[in-house]
Amino acid sequence: MKKKGISAALAICIAGLLWEPARIFAREGTVSELVREYETYQADFAGIETKKDIEDAGYEIIEPQSFSVLLETFGEAEVQFLPAMHRKYHRLALFIADDRGRVLFRTEQLETNYKNRESLEQPIKNLAAVSFQDLNQDGLTDIVLITNCENASGEYAGKDYKVGDVLFQKDGEFYRDWRISDKINRFSMNKSADFIASYVRDGNSTEVLYTAVTLEELLESGFRITEEQCYSRFFEKLGRLTVVPGILRIAEYDIFMIYLVNEQGYIVWSFQPMGDYDNLYALKGMTCRDVDGDEMKDIIVLARYSYSGEDGELLIDTKCHIYYQRTDGFAEDRDFDELYQCTEEDTLGGLVDIIREYWGWTKEK
Repeated sequence: MKKKGISAALAICIAGLLWEPARIFAREGTVSELVREYETYQADFAGIETKKDIEDAGYEIIEPQSFSVLLETFGEAEVQFLPAMHRKYHRLALFIADDRGRVLFRTEQLETNYKNRESLEQPIKNLAAVSFQDLNQDGLTDIVLITNCENASGEYAGKDYKVGDVLFQKDGEFYRDWRISDKINRFSMNKSADFIASYVRDGNSTEVLYTAVTLEELLESGFRITEEQCYSRFFEKLGRLTVVPGILRIAEYDIFMIYLVNEQGYIVWSFQPMGDYDNLYALKGMTCRDVDGDEMKDIIVLARYSYSGEDGELLIDTKCHIYYQRTDGFAEDRDFDELYQCTEEDTLGGLVDIIREYWGWTKEK
């Protein structure tokens, strides 16, 4: 005898959507209310059979990213690639339709739809890029997606970030490898379709920047040291270390990292100054000096970074990064950047004086 309530199949669908136990629904309302909301959403999505149904189900087709494309397993004729955004939940869905508007394939199981894991509502702003390439070299065209997202709350609220994804074509449908999507985004390889292709198709990865144990590993993976800013310093809590800034070039991007390496060649600390920026445009300077008055050397970095705007235009920011030495390592400054906005005219020496004034020092004579 069946018990009343949600079915096992529905419960599995909910878990697949949210990647969390059902208790997480409590934040937005009662479990039963949210189950009904999700059930309605899924029923509407499952009922989409034609191009017209897409709009009727609450989605808006993203016309600038809609294309006619030849996808081999759907036949010899071109089909319509139709990405769409849900008007209420801001969830992205993909549809493949024939020339008569009949939907041949649909999915909303995408990496970008799992950023708010406790909600149907997602932080997607727009679909930034679509690319059609054979990434696994099986002779079939795959799809690369990049979305722009922005969280409404939390530590990164208001900050734009990208989410990359790949769908592999097979037997008249597409599938995702969540492990690939996870690495694309966890190691910031979502800058462009070419960056994603360089990883998925060619095996070039930034993962080594975060997992390498020795400087030798980095160099073997193509890491290039910025020699003019590489030097040895004595850090009061960590001893004598070599400061090693450099880049790993993948596709058209220079990924910037800084490492502290001991005399045996082991990495004891690392810094990622560029954050979510796309590319190191120029390293203007680095210095190791005490700026907060605790008699321990801090690290100050001045650099310029490039990134793509929402319309694909090239934008450049100048940023100052401060890493304060503490008893257990280093702590990145989170406040100075909000008080002082760097410009192209700033110099490293001038910024050191400004930072020291911020901490109550008088200017050096």
